[in-house]
Amino acid sequence: MATDPTNPTAVPEPADAPTVEELIRARLSAAVGGLRGSVEAALPTVAFVAAWAWRHDVMTAVVASAVLAVVLLLVRLVARQTPRYVFGSVLATAVAAAFALRSGRAEAAFLPGILTNAGLMLMALLSVVTRWPLVGFVVAAGDPRMAEDPTAWRRDAGLVRVCQRLTLVLVGLYALRLVVMGPLYAASQVTLLGVAKLVLGWPAYLAAVAVMAAILMRGRTRAAAEDLAAGARPTD
Repeated sequence: MATDPTNPTAVPEPADAPTVEELIRARLSAAVGGLRGSVEAALPTVAFVAAWAWRHDVMTAVVASAVLAVVLLLVRLVARQTPRYVFGSVLATAVAAAFALRSGRAEAAFLPGILTNAGLMLMALLSVVTRWPLVGFVVAAGDPRMAEDPTAWRRDAGLVRVCQRLTLVLVGLYALRLVVMGPLYAASQVTLLGVAKLVLGWPAYLAAVAVMAAILMRGRTRAAAEDLAAGARPTD
């Protein structure tokens, strides 16, 4: 147990108490779907672009991506493994197919993803401005102590500060996707859109996680576990 010699009335803190950075690393690790989930999300796009390059037909490209998404889902179900990451891929494929078929333009399949990134960027930026950073909710989702009060993490000023920095990394990721894919969509560059979506998907996400890890490894913000448990006033 460690005490503050300048404040004899302070509550002793365990010498091995976890830091905010250690807590967030654990929560982010639990929230990431892993390499297989990312591959399952990317393969329907690969099928779409490959079919489009082969036939230059929207229907053929849509059918190829949809069939592959369903196959991936069936593989998960037969193996009795969690299909939640594949469900996301199936849903995204269905929405992309609807956009492409309705417009008759292959590049329209990428419009939902572009719009989603724009919305996520604005949401993440707004969450930082209002001091409700999105990463904080990721932390809360993996902490059983916060099951009854999902906003308890805001009562730790150090945790809020760290989560704001991490959320800004996500803002940068979403902005990068928009800057790259927006002009490609406007120019109807279907093949390059597919390549950009793959590169700016899992690889770019890993790069963002690496930046987050660097922030977390460098920081040593002490977690205020007592404040979270006692229900201290939230930071504003």
